[in-house]
Amino acid sequence: MTFRRFVLASAVGVALAVGAVGTATAQEIAPVAVAPAAQAKSLIPAQTFELDNGLRVVFHIDRSDPVVAVVLAARVGSAREEPGRTGFAHLFEHLFFLDSENLGPGGLDRMSARIGGSGANGSTSFDITDYLQTVPNDALEKMIWAEADKLGYFINTVTDAVLAKEKQVVKNEKRQSVDNAPYGHVYGVVLENMYPQDHPYSWPVIGSLADLDAATLEDVRAFYRRWYTPNNSTLVIAGDFDPVQARAWVQRYFGEIARGPEAPVPQARPAGLTQTRRLMHEDGFATLPQLTLAFPSVERGHPDEAALDVLSNLLTSGKEAPLTAVLVDEKKLTDEVSGFTRADQIAGMVMFRVTAFDGVDLDAANAALDEGFARFESQGVDKAALERVKTVAEAGFYAQLGSVLGKGAALARYDLYATTPDRDLAALRAVTAADVMRVYRTYFKGRPHVATSFTPKGQADLALDDSTVAAVVEEPIVQGAEAAVDPRAQTAAYERTPSSFDRTIEPAFGNPPVAASPTIWNLTLPNGLAVSGIESNETPLAYFELSIDGGRLFDDPAKPGAASLLARMMDRGTRDRTPAELENAFKSLGAEVNVLAFDERFGISGRTLSRNLAATLDLVEEMLLEPRWDPAELDLAKAAATAQIQASRAQPNVIAGRAYNLIAYGSDHILSRGSLGTESSVAALTMDDLKAWQANNLAPDNARFRVVGAVDQAAATAALAGLGERWLQRDVTVPAYARPAAPARSQVYFYDMPNASQSVLVFGYPALTRADPAFYPATVANYVLGGGGFASRLTQQMREGAGYTYGVRSGFTGGENVGHFQLSSAVRANVTLEAATMARDIIRDYGATFTEADLTVTRSALSKSRARAFETAGAKLDVLEAIGDYGLPADYLDHEARIIEGLTVEQVRALAAKHLRTDGMIFVVVGDAATQAARLVGLGYGPVVMINDRLTAADQ
Repeated sequence: MTFRRFVLASAVGVALAVGAVGTATAQEIAPVAVAPAAQAKSLIPAQTFELDNGLRVVFHIDRSDPVVAVVLAARVGSAREEPGRTGFAHLFEHLFFLDSENLGPGGLDRMSARIGGSGANGSTSFDITDYLQTVPNDALEKMIWAEADKLGYFINTVTDAVLAKEKQVVKNEKRQSVDNAPYGHVYGVVLENMYPQDHPYSWPVIGSLADLDAATLEDVRAFYRRWYTPNNSTLVIAGDFDPVQARAWVQRYFGEIARGPEAPVPQARPAGLTQTRRLMHEDGFATLPQLTLAFPSVERGHPDEAALDVLSNLLTSGKEAPLTAVLVDEKKLTDEVSGFTRADQIAGMVMFRVTAFDGVDLDAANAALDEGFARFESQGVDKAALERVKTVAEAGFYAQLGSVLGKGAALARYDLYATTPDRDLAALRAVTAADVMRVYRTYFKGRPHVATSFTPKGQADLALDDSTVAAVVEEPIVQGAEAAVDPRAQTAAYERTPSSFDRTIEPAFGNPPVAASPTIWNLTLPNGLAVSGIESNETPLAYFELSIDGGRLFDDPAKPGAASLLARMMDRGTRDRTPAELENAFKSLGAEVNVLAFDERFGISGRTLSRNLAATLDLVEEMLLEPRWDPAELDLAKAAATAQIQASRAQPNVIAGRAYNLIAYGSDHILSRGSLGTESSVAALTMDDLKAWQANNLAPDNARFRVVGAVDQAAATAALAGLGERWLQRDVTVPAYARPAAPARSQVYFYDMPNASQSVLVFGYPALTRADPAFYPATVANYVLGGGGFASRLTQQMREGAGYTYGVRSGFTGGENVGHFQLSSAVRANVTLEAATMARDIIRDYGATFTEADLTVTRSALSKSRARAFETAGAKLDVLEAIGDYGLPADYLDHEARIIEGLTVEQVRALAAKHLRTDGMIFVVVGDAATQAARLVGLGYGPVVMINDRLTAADQ
């Protein structure tokens, strides 16, 4: 179990207001003010220069860890494409990670493993494509050499076979994120109807399958030569490095790449929507109706951008936000109204989304949105609420600065948009209530917009009246529709691009990085609560977690879901604070808090401005010890849980996980049930059930508290004083369940999702717990199998070799009492048997085929990556979690390093023979049974067992 904490805010369009003051109606929760001098410091200090060929270079120095982030950003996204040739920018993102003339086969992906990188990654938007990763700082010259090779010495290595294979990978990505996902086509429908047909934002970044199929090698080469040039690119290096030496390396490796055609800066082109457009689609993967309203807004850098960000938050974020108040609390049409803005280089939009409860007519939801907008206009902007929005944004911005990769990616985008974080934050600090009302009337009130209604199949009557059927292209499942990919044909002879020096020589490593382990402090409060922490002053934030033993294991198997429902109730007010008052108190502190129920733990995690840690923990204490137990809030929490259960029935990945758990644990084990419970169990749970769960199962002597950030031991101890005194010890025994065993023989189970364009595969069996001495050695052994990303055999053969999937991984997950080995992937539907067979064979043959070269890759990747072991707050919390929750020794990382260095080929083969077995494996497949189920008999495990009825019965 890992608390996964908070989505990092984008540096673009994020505001902060230091020292903002909120109100509280119980004991006063007062934010701590910050000195003006601290406000004046540049948020991401940077040095920028330009080479003679036009390459822009940005350096940011951060000495906190011996790592560097390298970001190469090309100022080309889908907006540079043409109708009929969409998806090129995103296709290039994929191609760019493959071969180049001097980097060799596997490109950045394989080099990343050798140098201990975080894994080469990339992203494509309307306006920019970036390539980024974090590496130990001794590999900086290697990264500069490699990125230059991609920019200047890449295109000759792309063959027709390479292009054909990568088209399949991109199409699999589209199937996974769009075609095979509930509401996956919403954004494409919005874009198509928001913008004129010739507008470069009128198609989604990923493009269309037809356009991808039509792309030729010459098209690809022309796109590269036009847009992938030094004078259309920015290189960002952020981290611990010598800027003088780095500048010399940048000049050496990038300096002789020829300047390309000049790329004019695109000019603003707003949507120009003249009338409201209503579209509808019956979504075969949706179980609930969803309404989306999209309003045209402004481009990046427009004077109204900041006020629109604030307006979106004020309308939707929190109990007192008018749209939430009307739709959630009063009319009970949904459990959430979400709003978000995007301002891109030439245009922007603001979107509001309502996933309504089962059977809700979306005309009713639309009328409720209108009522909420009218209420906002009549009530005006509350100044305290405005300040809370800014304070929360401050913390969100600092969270983005918690890694050099976050800062590097932000700097690349700031360079594209010709602005700075300081300028953005100043603009947002300056937003007034009058600004917010002005942009509401300018962009929302009575303005044309796009409204989409996505309903479950057969429920078109729930769509908005007068809606037109959207033009959604759904891919048919045709066996053998794609030609087989031949990996041997992906390389070809070519003429090398001239260079003034021998670029085939990879630079040597620099001086080995010295990664000092941070000091971990520990103490035990009088009530038995164990506390640990790591002080880190990289950002003015504190991250914390309270982990309490038991979690879902305390649930009654006859009435599952109590732990999850209690977690939903805990942030819905306290004895002395209404839900809105509690929420506002947290916001005034710049704090975000989550309560979650896991398989073996119940947890509260949070992030706050470190200066406000004590006040934040006072509120957490109220939540934990004095819940409000409001009957109206219980009804809302139950409705939200029920809607989530219903929505999960259309999510292939969730279904596959549920099916696996049901088979692996057996119906008598609580963990075979869904974490939310069932619709009937949620309906049956009472307030008394939740009160008893809280009173009987949450004890300080069965818990650990950990904190990381700009807070020392003394301050943390003082902040926990109230919790240490008021949270009383009690005898608690966590229910014991028999540890599930691997099945005696392998069996294939199939869950039917008619017309699914992909099949989700989950293969596995119960395995090692986290504290088992074999757990980490087995994890190391799995690296080349499926834990090493593009260095793994599964990825190289199933994605890079055959083009069956967008992604595949395998690994051991270990809890305190249970553990599993699992492989997971989503594959093209018409190769379900072929992909399943390939995955099974790779696992089966892994031990016998593991080589000394594989061991070298494993050892290099895992040893060198330890330079990143403490870089982020999340990484530090993971270390404290391993020590506190799983009983690992304080020096367990040193012990693991010795395991890596001492492991032999023979030991890996023995581990594989014992812990990577296919003769007692659960094979779960979620896909289209009509075309794929019978074929899976070919795996050789007898008749395929259909599991729809069994899973349905378990959900009763």
